[in-house]
Amino acid sequence: MIDFKNVTATFSDNAGIFDLTFHIEKGEIVFLMGPTGAGKSTVLRAIYMDIPVQKGRIIIDGVDISKIKKRKIPFFRRSIGTIFQDFKLLNDRTVFENVALPLHINGVSRKVINRKVHEVLERIGLLDLKKERPTNISGGEQQRIAIARALVKDPKVILADEPTGNLDLVTSDEIVDLLDSATQGGAAVLMATHNFPLIRPRHKRFIELSEGRQLA
Repeated sequence: MIDFKNVTATFSDNAGIFDLTFHIEKGEIVFLMGPTGAGKSTVLRAIYMDIPVQKGRIIIDGVDISKIKKRKIPFFRRSIGTIFQDFKLLNDRTVFENVALPLHINGVSRKVINRKVHEVLERIGLLDLKKERPTNISGGEQQRIAIARALVKDPKVILADEPTGNLDLVTSDEIVDLLDSATQGGAAVLMATHNFPLIRPRHKRFIELSEGRQLA
């Protein structure tokens, strides 16, 4: 589902990722490990086509993304769910409206939007908060809503950038459970984190980076 083949993507001579090669299967969750500045976010941004790749190839679901024309990048991104540490929720909209936003952007009918948003909110256990504003709910609940927003469009790939960074241990574990459950629908999940104690008990595969390079 996700293939990196000798990928280099840099901001300067010594900042970025260098010669990365890895593969993530459909329905697999993989953790991208490393300290701040190791290149974790750069990997995610390269997949999202937010930064250019100078060398190598990134193949998503059989498509070499370097061959995607610039005007078609927004269409490519529809197949990717993104989750950020700072949630990026719209405080002037309700929980329901936040989750529904990507479906509106994709031109989905109101009937389908209503059904899918209710389904995903029930799945994450927050259907009763659908009329609340993000400012009225906890940080853990906000992150769940951010995950729901990513899941609602049935993405092939889910990218999570330090999604548990500001959360307590119990809530963080629940967030990882939600991301892990997304693989049951066939999504490939790549989660960046520096919290090894959080993921160690799960016995999942992880990719460790240091200064933009993959450790053996």
